[in-house]
Amino acid sequence: MVVLAALLGQEALLTLASLLVVSVPFGWLWQRVAFYGVSYQRHLTETRVFEGEAVTLTLRVANRKWLPLAWLRVVDQIPLALQPLEKALTPSHLPLTGMLETRASLLWHERARWEYHIPCNKRGYYAMGPAVLASGDLFGLFERALEFPHKERLIVYPRIDPLEDWGLPPKEPFGDARTRLNVFQDPTRIRGLRDYHPEDAPKHIHWRATARHNALMVKQYDPTINYNWVLFLNLATYDHAWQGVDTELAERAIRLTASLANFADENKYAFGLVANGTYPDSDQRLRIMPGRDPAQLRNVLEALAALSYFVSAPMETLLKRESPNLPWGSTLIVITALVTENLLAEIMRLHDVGRRIALVSLDEKWRGQLPPGINVHHAHAPAQSKTTVVIEQHGSPSKPEPVLQ
Repeated sequence: MVVLAALLGQEALLTLASLLVVSVPFGWLWQRVAFYGVSYQRHLTETRVFEGEAVTLTLRVANRKWLPLAWLRVVDQIPLALQPLEKALTPSHLPLTGMLETRASLLWHERARWEYHIPCNKRGYYAMGPAVLASGDLFGLFERALEFPHKERLIVYPRIDPLEDWGLPPKEPFGDARTRLNVFQDPTRIRGLRDYHPEDAPKHIHWRATARHNALMVKQYDPTINYNWVLFLNLATYDHAWQGVDTELAERAIRLTASLANFADENKYAFGLVANGTYPDSDQRLRIMPGRDPAQLRNVLEALAALSYFVSAPMETLLKRESPNLPWGSTLIVITALVTENLLAEIMRLHDVGRRIALVSLDEKWRGQLPPGINVHHAHAPAQSKTTVVIEQHGSPSKPEPVLQ
């Protein structure tokens, strides 16, 4: 075009062709170096929250070079359950995932920041990311995309409510921990002191009392059979799997299990969790052996947060399979949203062989009773959460403008 315009003497065509000769290579080179010195960060104020709380998501982009970014588009993958208040997520080809899209233009050595407030109204184990940044030349002729694969994890724990809000006794809901049978001694229940015997373990010596009496004294403990709590969570809400899942009822059972685990942790019980639900994208069922580790409650809550509704086996099958592997002094607590005849038969069988077992039912259709010795509680969902955070928003939500620095 330049040669033809020069031969024909067309100044307008010569000017246009010259601009194309200069702008096309310049635009191509611009988009090649557009992401040099560009960084992207995603930050959450909290990575572990309870259902009903809120977090703040901050996105930061920095251009650390002398070449400006004429335009920049940031597309970040966000779970649909974490819908920001300020901006709606755009649809995505990925299931249960939306796209959070933001735009800006950055001069040399300039930064942009966006803040979004996200209410966490549904428990879960969420991943944010990866993000894709797109930019190009000033003329819009070329475009280049760059992926930032880093992901942020957010765990939303189930809501925890006091046991009295569920209609359960606030103290020793499954009976007194003491028993006449000296099954084993609970070191958290000191009954008194006595003289030292040669067969006593040195760890039971009460050294302060020994100094006062000028003779070896050992601690005496109350015998107990409530040393361990094993929570059996039944996520089945219908008689047959093909009937589907009542998600609201299943969530109640999960929240009740979290409340019982919190009660056991506060009272320094050894507790564990077995559920017939599975982890996401897996057929592995949830199983945490009883323990008193300081991180036991966190492990149980994280497992409950990630639990899916897929039922791997009926609860009566799980009880029969897992009970032989549990300590004999354990209290087996069955939390279920559905009470069936097969489940009741297995509970009575375990009781007949000497197991201590309790049933916590959320099934409003079942109001029956079991033989003496089996604790039965009919729980109901609390009327109002104690941990819900209400976020008030005045007016219609507006699109957040980037803060340039």
